[in-house]
Amino acid sequence: MSATIESNPLLDKLPKHLRQFIKPQDYDDYTPINQAVWRYVMRKNVDYLSKVAHKSYLDGLRKTGIEIENIPSMYGMNRILKEIGWAAVAVDGFIPPNAFMEFQAYNVLVIASDIRQLEHIEYTPAPDIIHEGAGHAPIIANPEYAEYLRRFGEIGCKAISSARDYEMYEAIRLLSILKEAEDTPQEDIDAAEKRVDELQNNMGELSEMALIRNLHWWTVEYGLIGTVDNPKIYGAGLLSSIGESTWCMTDNVKKLPYDINAAYQSFDITKPQPQLYVTPDFAHLNSVLEEFANKMALRTGGLSGINKLIQSNALGTIELSTGLQVSGVFANVIEDDGKSVYIQTTGATALSYREKELVGHGTLYHAEGFGSPIGKLKGINLAIEDMSPRDLQAYAIYEGERVTLEFEGNIKVSGEIITGTRNLQGKIILISFKDCTVTHNDTVLFQPEWGVYDMAVGKKVVSAFSGPADVNSFDLITHVPSSQTIKAKKSPARQELEGLYQTVRNIREGKGEYTALESVFATLKQNHPNDWLLSVEIAELLKKNNTNELLQQVMAHLDTVKSNRPEVVHLIDGGLELIFEKERSLD
Repeated sequence: MSATIESNPLLDKLPKHLRQFIKPQDYDDYTPINQAVWRYVMRKNVDYLSKVAHKSYLDGLRKTGIEIENIPSMYGMNRILKEIGWAAVAVDGFIPPNAFMEFQAYNVLVIASDIRQLEHIEYTPAPDIIHEGAGHAPIIANPEYAEYLRRFGEIGCKAISSARDYEMYEAIRLLSILKEAEDTPQEDIDAAEKRVDELQNNMGELSEMALIRNLHWWTVEYGLIGTVDNPKIYGAGLLSSIGESTWCMTDNVKKLPYDINAAYQSFDITKPQPQLYVTPDFAHLNSVLEEFANKMALRTGGLSGINKLIQSNALGTIELSTGLQVSGVFANVIEDDGKSVYIQTTGATALSYREKELVGHGTLYHAEGFGSPIGKLKGINLAIEDMSPRDLQAYAIYEGERVTLEFEGNIKVSGEIITGTRNLQGKIILISFKDCTVTHNDTVLFQPEWGVYDMAVGKKVVSAFSGPADVNSFDLITHVPSSQTIKAKKSPARQELEGLYQTVRNIREGKGEYTALESVFATLKQNHPNDWLLSVEIAELLKKNNTNELLQQVMAHLDTVKSNRPEVVHLIDGGLELIFEKERSLD
């Protein structure tokens, strides 16, 4: 079957700029080896994680429709996730952090639909369906954790990035693709690793996005819950890695109580983590998130918030005390005595109120940028936004009046008032002038011949955040990743091996002749002597059917593989342990 991205009303609510990252999940692309990798990881995980994962994990597998035997289809997941208020979409590898988190804000789980190759069965730096589907999905069945994930997305997508953050995203994306692809020349991997290292060592002061990504990593991806002495796993990166889920429980990994200091602990996505953080419960996660959010420009605004937007050199928004929102690329701020007194954007800008673009104030009208004073008038304690109609008339701030407004910080606005725009509370949020001149000391900021001057009204900046206030104000459908995921090669030998895996799968599902196992094993041993997983699957079927003579041959072959490939000894032993010692299922 070919699965689609249908069957969940939450997906219909996604804005267009998020839809650009969604790709169909073509279920037919999954090969028999892919299915075997999924099955091995899931059988190992369910067996081991039943002892060390948070109690929500196994229950969540059932609730979210994740099966052990088959890679999940998005169609089936969406049908089931709908019951717990979530949805899932397929994407191509890493997507930009802001977009990833914004999906979470819409209760949509982002799932990289590719699956790791057999050689990386324990861990892959690239996001894949094992990590996303078997790691993230089960835990969101816990309502308290699901709300944390949604809230994290809502706050995280507003975090302001630095200009270097996007470079880092692209560098990590490329490295993860090269490491996951088969037969990548080592020099290509070395060059990609060098680029990531260079960026990590030259990021400067960490941006809000870098800091909140750290919090995301140490909770959503690699979080532990309980006590430092007896933690349980809930992070998706650990739940989906049969290597790290075991490693993290040893004394080799330092366990630390989770608090806001985790925001300043960076991570290396390509290596096992040397330390992990333990939260006492899911409620504590929200507490730390709120503590961090209180320090973000989203809530503090001010001069520092504007400067963060300028340094990001990316689309962002400031909100004034009147509720007026200015969205664009911020280029300059004039400050006086530690306060911002004038802001300027460059290029397309839009004005909004409560995330809704003001009529007539979109990017076509403000195509060349926008500038406005911020603050109080000099010598007047009453801010314009707090003036009554009588006060406004007294200060000649009235339609048809020619006026000179002198703001603190030596900003002067001189012109004839055309009209004013008010918010729902009746406060003026925007004043339009004709024949207007704006100056800062001797510097001219606006000239009459430039047309109508629209002046924002607000005594201070109360919020600054990444992205536009109204997502419909800008064309955000522009993302083209610099690197594409690499598919496995289809050589004749690979196709023959895939056929052998399919035959064994058919036999296990009652669709093939059991007697074919002998010839399958003979071909495998002759033509694919280094493959280990199919021999484990054959051993499983032989054990169930008490075919001891052939089973002994398979076990002997596996001993040979272990001698030739010591790096897979623990994987083979782990698979055999499930067959001979711990035959049990999720049910």
